[in-house]
Amino acid sequence: MSKLAGKVIWITGASSGIGEALAYELTRHGAKLILSARRKEELERVKGNCPAVAQNFIKILPLDLSQPATLKLCTEAAVQLFGHIDILVNNGGISQRSLAKDTALEVDRRIMEVDYFGSISLTKYLLPHFLKRNAGHFVTITSVMGMIGTPYRSGYAAAKHALHGFYDSLRAELWKDSRNIFVTLVCPGWINTNLSITALTGDGSPQNKKDDTHKKGMTPAVFARKMVRVIIKRKEEVYIGGTKEVLAIYLKRFVPDLFSKIVRNAKVK
Repeated sequence: MSKLAGKVIWITGASSGIGEALAYELTRHGAKLILSARRKEELERVKGNCPAVAQNFIKILPLDLSQPATLKLCTEAAVQLFGHIDILVNNGGISQRSLAKDTALEVDRRIMEVDYFGSISLTKYLLPHFLKRNAGHFVTITSVMGMIGTPYRSGYAAAKHALHGFYDSLRAELWKDSRNIFVTLVCPGWINTNLSITALTGDGSPQNKKDDTHKKGMTPAVFARKMVRVIIKRKEEVYIGGTKEVLAIYLKRFVPDLFSKIVRNAKVK
């Protein structure tokens, strides 16, 4: 039996891409799911695609990470659906495809609101629940962009870097309060989802096309299988992607000057 059997797992961004694939994979492990995203009809579609038996243990909770005033009540509602939550998967977010010089400041703020503040808001609102139970697991999907920076990703990379700073600090703090609350950062490389289609351009409009890098990327299903193993093992930080993306992280870390020269002309869209 899977170690996730019977666990209550709340997934944001569950209406498509990684979140959708993760929902399907977790049902195979016998988990109880709370699926959240903006589009209720898409959440219902995902639930409907799960096995009939699993659907009895799946709840739908529409949520918009760009609406901070609603997130505390959403968290309280999520806890009430099954009486508790074991794992929060922060997956919801938006991306970017524009040069810094061409990007309106309002777009940078929007990306930060959704990708950074949205995730840490749910985390802070759920933290008292975890502390009271002396158990819990925060799993946050960031990006390779949380470790490096490339052209066309200034706002997105900034938000993902911020997530690493917050959750690394939180992990260190929680060690003193409870050794049964875990923090995992998962950094995807290029995954074949619609993230690049909905990515914001400089004026805030969507790019409306899929990057070649994403077309050739890892499938969400494969990613989800790898990620579930990471959740079970409670890893602190992992990189899941192709050789080029993962290598870029190590180049940045150990030979930053070389990485800087390579990334200037890298094909990233």
